[in-house]
Amino acid sequence: MAIATVNPATGETLKTFTPIADTELEAKLTQAEQAYQNYKRIPFSQRAEWMHKVADIVENQSPQFGEMMTTEMGKPLKMAILEAQKCATVCRYYADNAEEFLQDQEIKLEKGQHYVKYQPLGVILGVMPWNFPFWQVFRFAVPALMAGNVCLLKHASNVPQSALAIEEIFLQAGFPVGAFQTLLLEASKIEKLMADPRVKAASLTGSEAAGASLAAAAGKNLKKTLLELGGSDPFIVLESANLDAAVQTAVIGRMLNNGQSCIAAKRFIVQEAIASEFTNRLLDKYRALKIGDPMSPDTDLGPLATPKILEELDRQVQASIQGGAKLLIGGKPLSDRPGNYYPPTILTEIPVGTPADQEEFFGPVALLFTVKDIDEAIAKANDTAFGLGASAWTTNLDEQKRLIEEIESGVVFINSFVQSNPSLPFGGIKRSGYGRELGLPGILEFVNIKTVSIS
Repeated sequence: MAIATVNPATGETLKTFTPIADTELEAKLTQAEQAYQNYKRIPFSQRAEWMHKVADIVENQSPQFGEMMTTEMGKPLKMAILEAQKCATVCRYYADNAEEFLQDQEIKLEKGQHYVKYQPLGVILGVMPWNFPFWQVFRFAVPALMAGNVCLLKHASNVPQSALAIEEIFLQAGFPVGAFQTLLLEASKIEKLMADPRVKAASLTGSEAAGASLAAAAGKNLKKTLLELGGSDPFIVLESANLDAAVQTAVIGRMLNNGQSCIAAKRFIVQEAIASEFTNRLLDKYRALKIGDPMSPDTDLGPLATPKILEELDRQVQASIQGGAKLLIGGKPLSDRPGNYYPPTILTEIPVGTPADQEEFFGPVALLFTVKDIDEAIAKANDTAFGLGASAWTTNLDEQKRLIEEIESGVVFINSFVQSNPSLPFGGIKRSGYGRELGLPGILEFVNIKTVSIS
């Protein structure tokens, strides 16, 4: 895949980039290692000062960064601006809390002095996706940098301008040269990077295939990885739910980022007593969505990021219909305009074994299932290879407790849709990956947890 900015709303190639040569990659690795030797000794107070400056830059220039993201991957501009602003929150969170999170932890025993010390590992590789071009990078890099590591970014090939802009932000804020570097590389070079002794660990957000490939390369070299992979998140609506709030949130949760989010609500599992009303309301909301130019402030749904994603989504929809699923709305790429546009789509009466029953749909397609009771709802929610997030709607406290206890996922939100927050650990189980980002666990992923005992 070429490294290029291709506007998904028009199909126009705006800018292309030449991947760096092996000699330049070697120079960047050397620079990263040299930077780490000095950077790891810089006190938390100085790192925090630089990180607060990063926050100010992304916040103050969020309209410009938002336009860049929208141009590269097609999300509505209003969402892109909010994404840039959200990056400022994770910067400030770790700038204010990293020192406390990583202070020595005393362990009291009968004799001697004993404590746990947290130290950085070194050069950490981040392999990041296109769907949140800024947020995913900041979510990886900010805690790693505040812990004293340095970062190399291998970003998705269709968001190179975002990747380069992020490197420039850290430099402008005062971080030393080499502390954060963007590598314009083909994916085929990742295995070589994982074999390099200067790279100590890696974090990847992306597809199952990409995660398995990175994990295999890391396993060969005995290096730690953190993987945040796909999801087919359930959105459970039980009879006692506030239906107005559930329907409104169902639209937001599915259409966020043009439906291209690992934690988007994808499988709507609704109790049969309210299924008809929920479906009719959801249809009304879908019909009212405005599809169009993502730069327009009143656009609700923009284009998918690439033609390949559009083709794959349509293949899944058509295969599900051929397998017996019922189409309620949408279901075909929009051919009346250039770009990668797919309309809001709802599939129901989904047979077992069809793509809609088991696969992740990365686009504005809602998969609607009807169940008799909470037992069937939980069973259906767990009937997937994924385990990233789950949203469940009920005002019954006993039902809430069961949902929290029995849903197999890394994240459960009750009466709201799944979203990431700097204070809350985030990550999945099963084929959705392992490890945690954000919160206290997020900064502990890439440190040496060193036990010290003095007699």
